[in-house]
Amino acid sequence: MMLGLLLARAGVDVVVLEKHADFLRDFRGDTIHPSTLEVMHELGLLEAFLALPYTQVRELAGIIGGERIPIADFGHLPVRCPFIALMPQWDFLDFLAGHARRYPGFALRMSTGVVGLIDDGGRVVGVSATAPDGPLEVRADLVVGADGRDSTVRAAAGLRVETLGAPMDVLWFRLPRKPGDAGQLLGRVEAGRIFIMLDRGDYWQCGFVIAKGTLDEIRARGLAAFRDEVARLADARAEASALRDWEDVKLLTVRVDRLARWFRPGVLCLGDAAHAMSPVGGVGINLAIQDAVAAANLLAAPLREGRVSAEDLARVQRRREWPTRVTQRVQVLVQNRIVRRVLQRRRPLRPPPAVRLLARFPRLRRLPGRLIGLGVRPEHVRV
Repeated sequence: MMLGLLLARAGVDVVVLEKHADFLRDFRGDTIHPSTLEVMHELGLLEAFLALPYTQVRELAGIIGGERIPIADFGHLPVRCPFIALMPQWDFLDFLAGHARRYPGFALRMSTGVVGLIDDGGRVVGVSATAPDGPLEVRADLVVGADGRDSTVRAAAGLRVETLGAPMDVLWFRLPRKPGDAGQLLGRVEAGRIFIMLDRGDYWQCGFVIAKGTLDEIRARGLAAFRDEVARLADARAEASALRDWEDVKLLTVRVDRLARWFRPGVLCLGDAAHAMSPVGGVGINLAIQDAVAAANLLAAPLREGRVSAEDLARVQRRREWPTRVTQRVQVLVQNRIVRRVLQRRRPLRPPPAVRLLARFPRLRRLPGRLIGLGVRPEHVRV
C-alpha cells in the first residue's frame, strides 16, 4: 500500500490487489515506529495521520525476574516523532489507501486475490487473479509481491528461500483492560515464560511466547491452567477469564527466512515476502515500509518510462539486503542467546549484568531505542 501511494504520487499507474473485502484482520503487528512516522512527515501526511486514535510509547520496559528494567528510550531520536505509535493496522492501511486514491493513477481492487503469474518468454508480464465478478488478468511492467511470508507471488516466481529458523511461536489473544490501567508497552520475562502486553485502548493485545512445537502440550493441560498462567503473568492488569475457549487464542508460527534473490525479470518481492522477520523488536512492518520507500525511489523513473529492467530490481535488493541481513542477524542472536534459554530455564531468573546497566545508565537505552525505532539504514522519500 505504501509503495502504491509513493508510485502513484510519482506519476506511475498502480493497481493494488487485496484478496480480502476489508483490512480488518486481528493479531498483526500494530507498531508504527519513528522511522515510519518520519516517512509520513516527508509525505506531508503526519498531522492528518496523528489525528487518528493511537497510543504513544516513548520507552520500552520489561519485568525481568521480577524487576522492572527500562530497555529502550526513543526520546532522543533525531526525528519529528521520537516515539512508537500503537495503531490498528487496518486504520493505517485505510489511511494510506484514502490518500493514494487522490492520485488518478492509483486503483485498489478489494476481494481480488492473485493465483498466479503471467509469463511471456521468461519475463513476468502480469498476474492472474480471482475477483468477485470472476477470473481476472492484470498486465503490468512490474509485479510486486508484498503478500507476506506465505507469498503466492514468491512461490509462483520460483524464488529460493533461505531458512534461518526460530525456537519459538507466539500465542496472540486479547484481554479487556481494567479501569485506570496506564497505557504502555510491557514485557514480562521469567524462567520458562515471556509475556507481552500491548495497549489497544479498551483492551490488551497479549503475546504469550512458547517454545516451538509445544502448543499441543499446553492445550493438553487445559484452558483453565492456561488462564491461570495468563492471570499470573498479567499481574491483575486484565481479566484472563475473558478467554472462553481455545478459539480466542491464535497461533503465530514464527519464521525467519529470506530470499537468496528477491526478483526475476518483471517481478519483485518486498517485506515479509522477501524476508520474514522474527517478532523480536516488532520491526517487521517498519522494515517493509523501508523496502517500499527504497523501491519507489529507485523504480519510479524506470516505471514512468516503461523500461524497468532486472538490474533496476537488483538495485532495490542491494539497497535493502544489507539492513535486512543485519536486522535478522540481531534477531537470531536474541532468539538463540536469550529467548531459547529463557524458555528452557527452570531455575529463578535474575536480570543479567548487561541488562542491569540499562537501568543504571539511561544513556545506554538510546542504542536499543535507535535500533528498534529507526533500524539500520532508514530510508527517506526522494520521489
